[in-house]
Amino acid sequence: METLSIYVPKLVTKGEYIASGHRACSGCGEVLAVRYVCKALGRNSVISMATGCMEIISSPLPESAWEVPWIHTLFENASAVASGIESGLKALKRKHGYSREVKVVAMGGDGGTADIGLQSLSGALERGHDFLYVCYDNEAYMNTGIQRSSETPFGASTTTAPAGKKSMGQHTWKKNMPAIAAAHNIPYVATSCCSYPFDIMSKVEKAVKIKGPSYIHILSVCPTGWRCPSSQTIKVGRLAVETGIFPIYEIENGQYKLNIDLPKLRPVEDYLKVQGRYRHLTGESIAEIQVRVIEEYNKVRQLAGLKKIK
Repeated sequence: METLSIYVPKLVTKGEYIASGHRACSGCGEVLAVRYVCKALGRNSVISMATGCMEIISSPLPESAWEVPWIHTLFENASAVASGIESGLKALKRKHGYSREVKVVAMGGDGGTADIGLQSLSGALERGHDFLYVCYDNEAYMNTGIQRSSETPFGASTTTAPAGKKSMGQHTWKKNMPAIAAAHNIPYVATSCCSYPFDIMSKVEKAVKIKGPSYIHILSVCPTGWRCPSSQTIKVGRLAVETGIFPIYEIENGQYKLNIDLPKLRPVEDYLKVQGRYRHLTGESIAEIQVRVIEEYNKVRQLAGLKKIK
């Protein structure tokens, strides 16, 4: 991976652009990811955020945890609002000589990105707006009661896809949002995880320097919805990567690069067994997930020009 200045811990800004005292759950991986993203963005940024966990925990009227200009939007239109902000800033530069460089960023959870907000996101990417979209993926609609989304993994139990005598929980496979974003032929797409702060910050730093739309998809561990100890957030996120369930890579101008190259993966069971949402799975189901994970991981390796693993 390219070495950026932000990799040196001592050079990471001490500024905090989402303040402490917010209402996030103990061990929330999503708010950790937001913190890292905002550190890389800095003060000269404007954020459009879809309804979701981060909106709820950060803006109970009349208070706000945000230290940068921040707009709460509906579930479905964070990208449309960001498009308007970007167009407005262009008009200010054109008509009034406004010179300050302001980073325009849209943010949403997996529901506000892969489901309800997909139409406006696709439109903004297709139109080529100069903005960054960040998806914080905790793999369900956690804020409203742990309902399944199209990012909920196969086999996970949620309140609307519960495990039981006649159901094994979620029966569809996780939607590949980074591939959908990349299909718009945008200059930069990347994945990351809340357990890898320097990876997040370096990718955000890179994304906002690129002209045109960028998309970053961050796996955000949710102890409440995933039924894992809040003290294990970082460990669980790393297990997702080390088992190949969530590969960390970037696509720059169509070229894939696997940032964390794992020639040998840990068994998926290491990841599944620490989460209560998977406790109902049988050995047969786990074996099915293992086969699928290796298959999908090898697709990314091949796109990055690497050999398959077994």
